[in-house]
Amino acid sequence: MSACLFCKIVAGEIPATKLYEDEDMLAFKDIDPQRPVHVLLVPKKHITSLASLAAEDALLVGKMLAKTNDIARAAGSLGGFRLIINTGEIGQQEVQHLHMHILGGPQPVGPMVKKH
Repeated sequence: MSACLFCKIVAGEIPATKLYEDEDMLAFKDIDPQRPVHVLLVPKKHITSLASLAAEDALLVGKMLAKTNDIARAAGSLGGFRLIINTGEIGQQEVQHLHMHILGGPQPVGPMVKKH
C-alpha cells in the first residue's frame, strides 16, 4: 500500500517518534495528541480496519493488545489508559490502516477537546 500514511511510517519513508517496534508492530507518538500520552500502535502488515480482519490476523491483533499496557506505561501512563480502535467511516477512522490509539495521562475537565 504505497499511498498509505502508516505504511510509509513503517517503511521509514515518513519520520515518527517511535516508542516500540518489533517484527510485527510499531508504536509511535501521535502528531496531534489528544491526551498527555497519545500513542498509535499499528501492525506492520497493512490491514485496512477491524472490519477487514482475516482469521490469520487474530494472533497479530492479540499480540498488539497484549503489548498495549507495556507501551502505555513506557510512554508515561502509569494509572491506566484508554484504548480506541476507530473502524470505518461511521467509526471516524481517518487513516485506512488498522491502528490503536493508546491514551493516558490526566483526564481533561469537561468534554473532550477533539474526537479521535
